[in-house]
Amino acid sequence: VQLQASGGGLVQAGGSLRLSCIASEQTANYYNMGWFRQAPGKEREFVAIISRNFGIRYSTDVTGRFTISRDDAKRTVYLQMNSLKPEDTAVYYCAASDDRRYTDLKTYNYWGQGTQVTVSS
Repeated sequence: VQLQASGGGLVQAGGSLRLSCIASEQTANYYNMGWFRQAPGKEREFVAIISRNFGIRYSTDVTGRFTISRDDAKRTVYLQMNSLKPEDTAVYYCAASDDRRYTDLKTYNYWGQGTQVTVSS
């Protein structure tokens, strides 16, 4: 399965962006789909996940501001990001997993290439 992330860009603090992640195969619909991010000099961290088995989860940093969703017909997962802050600046990655340990990036089978999100103050 190949994942292609897009939708990043430069936005002012308080603004919004919507990231998309399209999968190459319909089988991706059976995976848990997650978003991670990696800021310069920091480790990659969990942001959000959508799963048929355990629903939707968010990191505490983005709860209430970000919304994850999926459109299986389009093989696409979205991350709507509102009320963006400069500390949200990072490269955002989508990933697919069949494991319940959704915050552990080592359990993800497939990764997209990343899309840069920059939030100016």
